[in-house]
Amino acid sequence: MSVETDSNGRLYLSSELRKKYGERFHVVEYQDRLELIPIDENPLAAVRDEIGDSLDGESVAELREDALENAKREAKSDLGPENRGSEDTAE
Repeated sequence: MSVETDSNGRLYLSSELRKKYGERFHVVEYQDRLELIPIDENPLAAVRDEIGDSLDGESVAELREDALENAKREAKSDLGPENRGSEDTAE
């Protein structure tokens, strides 16, 4: 299948493709091509579908807080004790 852009650079997808993949896409640019990656209407539900029930009972806010705490721990461990200095006393 090939499609062309219009004079304003818009790309039109057939109704069959929109029904199958949705209406929102992330555009990924490579050196020699572009890829359209469908964006699920409910990204959290899509993640839950992929990884099973390990997130059951977790809200978006709880998942965000857990991710932030994990990122902080990883950043601290990456710094190492010799580079932490005043950061530990600031908490």
